[in-house]
Order: sequence, then C-alpha cells, then structure tokens
Amino acid sequence: MKDKYGDVAVTKLDGHVVQCEIQRPPNNFFDLALIKDLSECFEDIDEEKDIRAIVLCAEGKHFCAGANFGSNVRAAELEKRTASDRNPLYDEAVRLFRCKKPVVAAVQGAAVGGGFGLALMADFRIVCPATRMTANFVKLGFTPGFGLTHTLERIVGAQRANLLFLTGRRINGETALEWGLGDIFTEVENVRDAAIELAQEIAENAPLALLSLRDQMRPGLADAVNDVTTIESREQKWLQGTNDHKEGVKAVGEKRPGNFTGP
Repeated sequence: MKDKYGDVAVTKLDGHVVQCEIQRPPNNFFDLALIKDLSECFEDIDEEKDIRAIVLCAEGKHFCAGANFGSNVRAAELEKRTASDRNPLYDEAVRLFRCKKPVVAAVQGAAVGGGFGLALMADFRIVCPATRMTANFVKLGFTPGFGLTHTLERIVGAQRANLLFLTGRRINGETALEWGLGDIFTEVENVRDAAIELAQEIAENAPLALLSLRDQMRPGLADAVNDVTTIESREQKWLQGTNDHKEGVKAVGEKRPGNFTGP
C-alpha cells in the first residue's frame, strides 16, 4: 500500500482503519484516472492484513460533484469510444465493487451523478445538513451510470429510485437518512470524525468474520454492477451524441431548465 495514488492520499489511522482522501478540491470531479487510482488503492488495501475498514472521504466542500463536463480529457475519452465500446471507467468501478473490506463514506456537500454512484459503492454513508445527493442525468440529457440503476434501487427500492431518476431531484442529508442513503446524520464539521468512529467500531471485530459477512451481505453485487454498467455505457454513449445532451450540459451549467427538443 502506497501513501499516494494519483489524487488519492492514504493515511493509516488507529484501530485497523485506513483513510483514503480524494484531493481534487473543492468539487472533487471524477474521471477515469481517479476511479482507476481508487480501485488500485482499494485492491492494495485488501492485501494489508492489519487493515480491516476503509474511510472514503474528500478534501474540500464537496464529496464528489460528478464528472467535469467541460474537461478536455473527458471529451477525448468519449471521442475514442464507439457505440459498442464499454466505458472503461465502469470497468474500474466494478473493480471497486469487488474489493473486500468495509467502506464508510464521509459525504459532505454534493454527491452528484457518478459521484453519487461512488458514494453508494460504500457500505455506509455519513451525511450532514450540507449533503446533497442527486442522480440528475435526465437534466443533462442522458441516463445514469456507475451502476446506479442497480445500486440505488437496492437501497431505496424501485419507486424511490424511479422518482430520483425520472425527476433528477436533489435530496438533502435529512432525506438521505430517512431513505437509508445515509446511516448517521451529524454536523458538517463532524462528518469525517463520525466516519472514522464507525470504521473503528467495525474494525474492532474479527477480520475473517468481517470479510465473510460483508461478502454474504453483498451477494453478486459486483457482478450485477458489471452487467448493468454494460447497458448504462451503451445508452449513455448514443445519448451523449444528441442535441439534448449538449443542451442539458449547457442548461445545468447556467442553472436553468433545459430547452429539450427530443428526436
């Protein structure tokens, strides 16, 4: 295990816990490089016998405000892919879901789109009054990714998942707690400490039993995410080539409703 994986800083804490901090403040936008670094980091942690739980957190105002749609790197990655190509970012996401040790996410500020998907990869989420979760893909003129079409329903049920997906609605920390998307609610300044405290409580227990039970409680999850991201990737690819997607990105950037035209 290294101290740094790209923009992910790794710190061993007391009580058999490690902290993995995304360092792209203030918004902590994700891309292929970041998710690949996280997956490599988590796989290395799996080999550390002394580590029993992970705290996933982010530096700055927001946990992860999604993808940076103005990024030249993102545009170049999209240009390389054909309609039948699977998004390589989702291969890295599946690697994260295959990792073995419990993860507690400290979700301050925004968890948007794929950043929301990253938060749902964790076993537990600490939320606060400043937490904002949204799967706002339809407002951007395309459809969800990062396995959200499976993971969101798994936590909140089909009806609430549909509500969030089809409206693009944003929910706060209180609603996240009520719906099971958050497990502990605290003040924003305490989010990381609460995540560490929960991770240490988990890590007090027998490590082999923790690994076994986590696997039992997430049966087939990584395989399911692998399957749905194949579909998500295909649908996103063609929708990202539409005028509605261009308008959606512009509208969200300008904080206004989109003027969509459809076919």
